[in-house]
This record gives sequence, structure tokens and C-alpha cells, in this order.
Amino acid sequence: MWSSLAVLLAVSCVCLARKDKIKIKIKIKSIDEIPNNSDLRFRRMIRGTLAPHVPWQAMVYLSKSVMNGGFAGGALISDRWVLTAGRNLFVRKSRQDTQGKEPIIPKVYLGITRQSQADDSKEVAVEKVVLHPGFQNVSDWDNDLALIQLKEPFTLSEAVMPIPLPERGQDLAEAAQEKGIITGWGWGVFFTPAKSLKHLVLPVASHSSCKAEYNPGGQVLSSTPTVDDNMFCTGASKYQENVCFGDAGGALAVQDPKDGRVYAAGILSFDKTCAVEKYAVYMKLSAYMPWINSVLRGDSETSASLRSSVMSEMYSRQL
Repeated sequence: MWSSLAVLLAVSCVCLARKDKIKIKIKIKSIDEIPNNSDLRFRRMIRGTLAPHVPWQAMVYLSKSVMNGGFAGGALISDRWVLTAGRNLFVRKSRQDTQGKEPIIPKVYLGITRQSQADDSKEVAVEKVVLHPGFQNVSDWDNDLALIQLKEPFTLSEAVMPIPLPERGQDLAEAAQEKGIITGWGWGVFFTPAKSLKHLVLPVASHSSCKAEYNPGGQVLSSTPTVDDNMFCTGASKYQENVCFGDAGGALAVQDPKDGRVYAAGILSFDKTCAVEKYAVYMKLSAYMPWINSVLRGDSETSASLRSSVMSEMYSRQL
């Protein structure tokens, strides 16, 4: 998903980032030997556990080659819509490369757990892509969401079913140390995409800690998000595992402690954490429900005023 230079720098920084502050150990015999208090960002990533069949998981595919866009995650949210990160739909991801350009219509695969299953039998035809209207307004990471409409409603089953979105009052992303599960085919310890779907159980980080990490002194770094109130973050797992390139677009699935209901709290945007950065960053879906619902309803620019006009007319007839 990067230019050749960007990929080279990304791989290099895992071993060299902030070398003035650390000394890299060449051998670690077991995970139990890693000190609990060492800085997460400098540990080499250990890449997740094989996932069971995840019925809402989608693969959003531009190319097998990362240089030509690669592939990433998505979440089925209805029988005809997949939610993903907007950046997944461009070969070059930065704001300077996407402004004024239309997103690429991707291939979408549902009901798969292995890369090798991404073939014609599992491909679902795409009708259109709808980027969030504020996508990359100011930085590369602003409003990083896109909805993908399928050409035909998909026949749902136990193998392929949507994940619910937040309802009013459901916002576990605000509660530090709640946990969620993310799935994806992103890069692993050898910097190659996973052949099989993997999952991680990750803690939701406090918003203030994440903002302090990525917004130090109010400065904006182009390589990391400026974390705002429409975002939230997760830290590394208890085994110091984290997301990496190619996991973006996946849903962080959480469970409501009151009734056990599973829903998608966020869509992963900043997946560059790997072994270099401390927090992964998500678009907080509770903040985007008005936009999502308007797209699913098929609203146009005049829909709101038309509804108001109809209501006004009905009220007037009662006078």
C-alpha cells in the first residue's frame, strides 16, 4: 500500500526507530522472558492467533502487491454494505495523492479465512463506493471511512452475517481498559501478510494517553494521526502483539457487559503500529452513525429538507 521508498523506510524503522534510546536484544527465548515494564513500541511484533471463521469479516482487495494497493480488511454491516477505511481504496494513501481523485472500486470477498480462498467463487460484485465527505480534510487520517455498496443483497447465513453497529448509549470505546477483538490478514513478524485470518484481543487505551502520544505539544506529524474525539485507540495485547500493515478497515468487535451484545466499536485506520508505535487508532463508529445511516437510507442533499416540508404540511393541516 506504500511507495517502494515508504515500504523500505517502514521495514527499516522497526529495527532502527529511536535507536538512540534503546538497545535491541538479538535473542528472546520465550515471551515470558520479556520484561513487563519495557516499552511496547520497541518490541518486535508477534502477530496474533489464528481466528475462527468470522462471519462479518470482509477482504477489500486492490492488488496482491502492496505497491499497487494491496488488500485490507472490512466489516459487513448489512446484506448490501461493507464498511472499511477510506485509505484502503487508493494505491497511494496520503492526502496529497488522494485529493481530487476518485477511490478505486475494489474486489470484495466474503466468507473467507485464508488468502487462497480469495477467488471468483467468493468475490461479491461492487456497485459503488461512498467516501466520508470529510475524508482527509486536513490530514491523512481525518474521517478515514468508506462504505462499499454491493450490487445485490447478499444471502446471509451462519457463514456470512453482518456485525451490528453501536446503538444509542453504547460507547465502550470511551472506557479505558475495555477489550475488543480485531481480525485481519496484516503483516506478521516476517513482514509478510498472514496466509490465514488472525485475531488479537486488545485493550482500549485511555483517550488522553493516546492524544498525548500522537499530539505532543499540539504538533502534527504526517506519519501519525492527530487523535481527535472521533477516534479512539488500542494498545498492545498482553503478549505484546499488535496490528500492522494490511489490518486497516477491520472492525474492533466489543461486547456490551450488560447484555452480551456484540457490535463494532470502531474501524481500524492507523495500522502502522507494528513494533514501532504504541497505539493503533480507530474511527469511533458512534460518532459516525448519522453519516452511516444517511448513506444506508440513500439520502440525497434534499432529503432532510423534504422530510421537514412533509412534516410541516401535515402539522398545518391539523390547524
